[in-house]
Amino acid sequence: MKRAIFLDRDGTLIEERNYLKDPAEVVFFPSTIPTLQKLAGAGFQIIIVTNQSGVGRGYFTMKEVQNVHNHITTVLRAHGVNVTAIFVAPEAPDQPSRGRKPAPAFLFDARDKFGIDLSRSYMIGDKLIDLECGWNAGVKASILVRTGYGKTEETKLGGNAFKAVVVDGLEAAYAAILKLDVTP
Repeated sequence: MKRAIFLDRDGTLIEERNYLKDPAEVVFFPSTIPTLQKLAGAGFQIIIVTNQSGVGRGYFTMKEVQNVHNHITTVLRAHGVNVTAIFVAPEAPDQPSRGRKPAPAFLFDARDKFGIDLSRSYMIGDKLIDLECGWNAGVKASILVRTGYGKTEETKLGGNAFKAVVVDGLEAAYAAILKLDVTP
């Protein structure tokens, strides 16, 4: 079975833009592309899992979300990084949703569709709900990056702090994965 890195989008891969709908506003963190190259080179599938409540709130459309994702995947592909899949939960927080994080449904979908071994995979995000999504799916580790909302969210870990790996950004997440993973 394959291993995967499940990644939140906003605040983790790219700068938080508060309801991003324009591809021209996408700004990758400096470590994003080189770190994803290393992870892909180590044999991990790259899978993005994102809540996009702006759709459910009526701020933008799924077509606009897709345009942003097309831009992200085009840039990454130009640097040799293939994104296996992008899972989107477009519902607002108060709307019923099968996949909205912290629900693990999209990680289970990826497991079933792509043959992912969740126990050898990782979830990386800048919010507690990202970590909970990974824990709920049974990934090897959930990693909180201090980019985006990460610094603020770190204070919310409370009793879950012992389960979380907390690092400054994606490059440090990669280093943590190397320490946790016996077959990088």
